Amino acid sequence: MSTVGLVVEYNPLHNGHYYHFQQSKKVTGADSAICIMSGNFLQRGEPAVVNKWARAEMALRMGADLVLELPVAYSTQPAEWFAFGAVSALDATGLVDSLCFGSESGDIGWLEAVADVLQDEPAPLRELLQQELKAGVPYPAAYSRAVAQLMPGANESELAKPNNTLGLHYLIALRRLRSGIRPQTISRTKAEYNQTDITDGRIASATALRKLLFEERTLHALRPYAPASTLGILEREWQAGRAPVDWERFAKPLMLQLMNHTPEQLAAFHEVTEGLEHRIRQALTETIAPGEGCVASLLDRLKTKRYTRTKLQRTLLRILLNHTKEQLSAEMLGQGVPYLRVLGFRPQGRELLRRMKTTAKVPVVTKVTDKLSPLLAMDIRATSVYALGYETPAPRDWFADYYEPPVVVTD
Repeated sequence: MSTVGLVVEYNPLHNGHYYHFQQSKKVTGADSAICIMSGNFLQRGEPAVVNKWARAEMALRMGADLVLELPVAYSTQPAEWFAFGAVSALDATGLVDSLCFGSESGDIGWLEAVADVLQDEPAPLRELLQQELKAGVPYPAAYSRAVAQLMPGANESELAKPNNTLGLHYLIALRRLRSGIRPQTISRTKAEYNQTDITDGRIASATALRKLLFEERTLHALRPYAPASTLGILEREWQAGRAPVDWERFAKPLMLQLMNHTPEQLAAFHEVTEGLEHRIRQALTETIAPGEGCVASLLDRLKTKRYTRTKLQRTLLRILLNHTKEQLSAEMLGQGVPYLRVLGFRPQGRELLRRMKTTAKVPVVTKVTDKLSPLLAMDIRATSVYALGYETPAPRDWFADYYEPPVVVTD
């Protein structure tokens, strides 16, 4: 049985994701699919609109066989560590033959050539990157410029596109791990990654759909763009008071963290760099009180040419979750995922799990204990914080990792 690995967020799962899923199995010839899915907090430093179990169910009802959780230590990182964590998880299963990711270019050849040069992070790249950063260029653009200077044949504008960037880091991660997983890519179609408007009758970006969801406050507007199963799950979670979740739901706990720490203490948190702790304290004097628009107001006051909104969201998220630089050191992250947490499976996924008992390189977790790994303990705490975004959270919601079994879909 051949297996393709997919790195996903499904926030929420829509028709474009379904197209990618179908094409991934087609181009790789895979019989089964394993998804590595971010948990309750995502790569752009945002909370997911619905929790990880709901989104795992979306994936399973689409046809994925097994859904594993990408630990929060990796799921909210910039592209390099996000990709490394996800690829290390796929590799650790011992079952994944291929990895298929979406990209703006749809051409893996030039990405492979760039990855060959960058896999060991050559010293000239680091020097060029530091030059760009000192000039005040945001990290994603600085990285693309540095690579283009190091490799004159590389296309800077293509390198800067979000999915191309992620794809490049997937390829670098495969090389650093010396993984035998074969990479493939397919082109994104009809909607760009960050596109906020809708220009097609059936496919829109997750960004545009979230914008539509929070503006319209109804699921009706999403119907042309998402599978019926996704809409049904969103409706269920909404009726239960567990959706839709956004940053504003965490304004009060975030403000508590920010107010309760000195600048020196803020500087200890992961992603707080280059004196950003002082800028945060200053911005607090101009931010509106917790309520609708509080976090957006703070982000507006923090944003500069140097600090992108995504960088700032990740910074605030690390403060909210109490993640320090010491906890998330490069040495620790470079070890890869220390466990594989199962969020859900279909019948064929059950067979994959049976095989993983002998092939997996790290423990496979179906029943949670915070004694297994510090990273799993971080996931458990992140779930507790995420539940604060529900309308009326209960103790079972705060400690859902202990109570919720993997989602099982049989139809």
